[in-house]
Amino acid sequence: MKNRSFLKALFAIMLVLMLALTACSKESGKPADSGKTEQKGEEKEEGKNEEKAENKDGLYSIEDFNNVKTNEGEAIEGGNFTFGLVSDTPFEGTLNWNFYSGDPDAQILDWFDEALLTWDANYVYTNDGAATYETSEDGKTFTFKIKDNVKWHDGQPVTAEDWAFAFEVIGNPKYDGVRYGSDFSNIVGMEEYHNGNADKISGIEIVDEKTLKISFIESTPSLLTGSIWTYPLAKHIFGNMPVDKISSSKEVREKPIGFGPYKVDSIVPGESVVMSRFDDYWRGKPKLDTVTVKVINPNVVVQALEKGEVDTVSSFPVDQYPANAEMSNVEYLGRIDRAYTYIGFKLGTWDKEKKAVKTDPNAKMADPKLRQAMWHAVDNNAVGDKFYHGLRWNATTLIPPSHPEFHDATNEGRKYDPETAKKLLDEAGFKDVDGDGMREDKNGKPLVINFASMSGGDTAEPLAQYYIQAWKAVGLNVQLLDGRLQEFNTFYDRVGQTGDDDPAVDIYQGAWGVGIDVDPRGLYGQDALFNFTRYSSAENDALLADGVSAKAFDVDYRKEVYKKWQQFMVDEVPVFPTLYRAELVPVNKRVQNYAIGDGTGIYRWEIALTQKEELAAK
Repeated sequence: MKNRSFLKALFAIMLVLMLALTACSKESGKPADSGKTEQKGEEKEEGKNEEKAENKDGLYSIEDFNNVKTNEGEAIEGGNFTFGLVSDTPFEGTLNWNFYSGDPDAQILDWFDEALLTWDANYVYTNDGAATYETSEDGKTFTFKIKDNVKWHDGQPVTAEDWAFAFEVIGNPKYDGVRYGSDFSNIVGMEEYHNGNADKISGIEIVDEKTLKISFIESTPSLLTGSIWTYPLAKHIFGNMPVDKISSSKEVREKPIGFGPYKVDSIVPGESVVMSRFDDYWRGKPKLDTVTVKVINPNVVVQALEKGEVDTVSSFPVDQYPANAEMSNVEYLGRIDRAYTYIGFKLGTWDKEKKAVKTDPNAKMADPKLRQAMWHAVDNNAVGDKFYHGLRWNATTLIPPSHPEFHDATNEGRKYDPETAKKLLDEAGFKDVDGDGMREDKNGKPLVINFASMSGGDTAEPLAQYYIQAWKAVGLNVQLLDGRLQEFNTFYDRVGQTGDDDPAVDIYQGAWGVGIDVDPRGLYGQDALFNFTRYSSAENDALLADGVSAKAFDVDYRKEVYKKWQQFMVDEVPVFPTLYRAELVPVNKRVQNYAIGDGTGIYRWEIALTQKEELAAK
């Protein structure tokens, strides 16, 4: 153990030094997005996935990967598929879409439950899912029809009443989950119900057993691209429970139910879930006998894949790809991830009574120039190159390139420029009064900034240390919160996922998976619990509202609104994006019918195997 700790510490020091050297050699005029554009392989042949292009600098490009696996051999009947849930902590186990909050639980839910609507490659709802829909002429009323053969795992039909019940629970004042927000308050009568002034939601009508009608206050383009809640809640199971007891019930934690292709048989809390084929799945009989989801530590991902202990994993550390690109028993799939990493600044607290952000104008990080300077101080081009070999790259705005229609590729964000950072800090009054190289606050008192960052793979610690050293280089004393990295659940509790903001946190390094809807209100709106920075302003509210207004049905108008919003956040910097991400997924070669990304038309019930025994690397 001591030897491993020493090696990790040495690795951290070496990476920090490499980044520092790289940062010093950067050309000041280098485009902020060059980390992506300079890494595109030029030798790639169309349709090739076996051989990944690597440019002369040892960098890779996501454009050299396919997102649909090649099928090899003949499929067998049945078999067990093992999915590695990569995590250094146990999963929480809130296994219901209406209550979960963390990605590990979502990874499990994906196997046994699903949305009633599907979407295409452009994130627009289709009629290919378990329910179909029609809209009124004014776009404010949606009529949904659940298909007749859609059943819960206990054999009961999924009904319109189940779908309406999900809205009733999420809108209930005693609801203890994180879903309620602007998507729900846009439903006619929801606010009255949520505030306790009505005993039902007037805008939701159960037409018959399989038909649900929802009326919205405003017709917005987001209604077609993700802002309608499409996960029912089994009323015959949860209907008699107090709303604030559902999330902790055994029906959520121990015996969860869904209507997906596999049903839960057993759970070892925090460690594994075993599921079996649901023969009455509405799309058809699944091809596998069982699916096992088990937690594997980030440090042993490669070994588990090589031995064939897992058929694929929830996330693969792209920093380990170059050393394992030739692993003989897997095929690597890839896509631009709907996600980004970021640095967030704590600017207030969450008002639990009003269920809204309460911004503090006197917060330690309240000065925009301080936040702007901290962005200029870090070189994310170098981070992407040195830590991730080009498979993560410099992020510029808060709408990632996974949404190319709205991502403003012309916006360079804030370039790496330590001298500009120092100038901004001087202008804002953060000066080195004592002459020790560290800046004091505006009152001449010591300024210590507490930085919360998550534990994880081998890069977690050296990455956090790089940011700390980069900020030190411009005179800011940034200290790792409690002197250590925080495990996943503790981290999100401290930054505010339950509404309790730890006052010890000044800044934090997080990551967001972006929904299919480009609308950023769920992360940066005034009523969004996930707005962990607790930033709010009249201009931010206005831009976010304009992005889902009637005018925004004109795509060009909506593009312009979000272009303004992206620049506004570059100016205000309540958070700054650090890296856009390539998602790499190694899939065992015995697996058929596997795809990642949206709109592929390949679903989990179709996954098959070519042999029952594990396929290990040669």
